[in-house]
Amino acid sequence: MVATDEEAVARPESRAERKEQTRRAILDAALRLCEGSSLVALSLRQVAKEVGIVPTGFYRHFESIEDLGLALVDESFVSLREMLLDVRVHDPAYDDLIDSSIDVLVEHVHAQQAHFAFIAREREAGPPAVREAIARSIELFERELASDLQRLPGTDAWTTEDLRILSNLFVTALVATAVAVLHASDDPEEEKRLVESARTQLRMVLVGALSWRSDR
Repeated sequence: MVATDEEAVARPESRAERKEQTRRAILDAALRLCEGSSLVALSLRQVAKEVGIVPTGFYRHFESIEDLGLALVDESFVSLREMLLDVRVHDPAYDDLIDSSIDVLVEHVHAQQAHFAFIAREREAGPPAVREAIARSIELFERELASDLQRLPGTDAWTTEDLRILSNLFVTALVATAVAVLHASDDPEEEKRLVESARTQLRMVLVGALSWRSDR
């Protein structure tokens, strides 16, 4: 028998559901508490107090503050990677790839401002394990993009290293754009200028890329 809406509402939450809600509350609390500083200044006691659990309750979800930070890194990058991968699958042309990638990036920054602010801070000032995780996530972007660029017209004869260099230029520009859009979130005109500048920058890179030959 299929449960009615009323029965679903009345059904008590399972232990797994309550555990997931607490885990989510811990992640959200960490994002709030380190807004003005860094994860290195955050203690699990602060997080536990913010959530309303005892400090030992923290360990039912994360091994340490660094472990919590690694989970936030994963959250910040996974959905963006999936969205950008979808762009690359459906937009094989260079101009479409640039425009769609920037549009997706800006949309994601607006939807996940706290996560992007976290990445921007922790990339430079976070615990070593978190900084390394962010660097690995960005490197993964580059490897995936390099693989996809090989399918585009004009790059089929490029060396792996040249594809990596072009991918690095793309990802570096996108990361810089994300940070700039984050800082300009209260100024729509400045954000528009930044986005258009990023589009132009990447198109200029591609003008040179389209005439590049790896045997030079």
